[in-house]
Amino acid sequence: MGNIIYRRKKDSKENNGSRSRRIGGRSQRKMAAEEELLHRQALSMVLYQHQLSQRFDGSMSRRIGSTSSRRHTDPLANNEKKVVESLENIKFRRVVLIHGEGFGAWCWYKTIAQLEEVGLLPTAMDLTGSGIDLIDTNTVTTLAEYSKSLIQYLEALPEDEKVILVGHSSGGACLSYALENFPEKISKAIFLCATMVSNGQRPFDVFAEELGSAERFMQESEFLIYGNGKDEPPTGFMFEKQLMKGLYFNQSPTKDVALAMVTMRPTPLGPIMEKLSLSPEKYGSGRRFYIQTLDDRALSPDVQEKLVRENPPEGVYKIKGSDHCPFFSKPQSLHKILVEIVQIP
Repeated sequence: MGNIIYRRKKDSKENNGSRSRRIGGRSQRKMAAEEELLHRQALSMVLYQHQLSQRFDGSMSRRIGSTSSRRHTDPLANNEKKVVESLENIKFRRVVLIHGEGFGAWCWYKTIAQLEEVGLLPTAMDLTGSGIDLIDTNTVTTLAEYSKSLIQYLEALPEDEKVILVGHSSGGACLSYALENFPEKISKAIFLCATMVSNGQRPFDVFAEELGSAERFMQESEFLIYGNGKDEPPTGFMFEKQLMKGLYFNQSPTKDVALAMVTMRPTPLGPIMEKLSLSPEKYGSGRRFYIQTLDDRALSPDVQEKLVRENPPEGVYKIKGSDHCPFFSKPQSLHKILVEIVQIP
């Protein structure tokens, strides 16, 4: 049985209220073939990242995108033919993928492959101190520093170009920061089980229900990292592997969990403890969409619903059976939602 996806939008002349859509199921054989293809692409991407890390220094912005080539034997090709045709007249085709805490550009390998298959132009980038970016996580203290690769990307865009931003987990704070500082560069912002904070709120506050207050976490957490010594304030954090598996990957394939366990890095503490200043004129004018994950143990469905209620986006989607990493656990469902949002006029 496929996953049921719901979409709720603000009242408008074209669309009023909510509607649901059932994603059709596929045969087990075809799903297995698609998974195997995506994992082969993952291996290629990881090797590509390793080669980059050996060749370049940490001053470069690490971005992954448009690295795979389409094959005639690709089982996705025929299935996506109609989608490709429907996207031919889309004006803004660039999709920028922003990872969450501990992750890197590598986590989007399935999403990149699927978006490329339908003719979109995905780019996944490492935030500062993440993925294969060689900057020490402990030196990243502000959201502006953490988002540097995204800021540079947006600054370099031609005046007539806009992008669709997708942010996962705490990467949602980077989306909010970008919406406030570059509203004219962003066509749509998609928060994927992410920290869609309100004005004056910290990204960490979103996780307070699971982790406790920021003050208590800073004083008592066993997962803190003291990059400047025990006598100085903590500089980052990283969960123990078994806890991470239960929080993030309770529905993800074992291959993806294994990839994550050897690839994830500590998260800088400063950026997620920073209060965001968001204005109605800039941030408030952006087109925001939220994708909820209904089997999420890191950011519970109740917390995600609260975020949507307190800071209403234009549209809300839900993925049934997804953990905190739908790009691993429900890649097809995530892909269909992203394509649908891209096509919204």
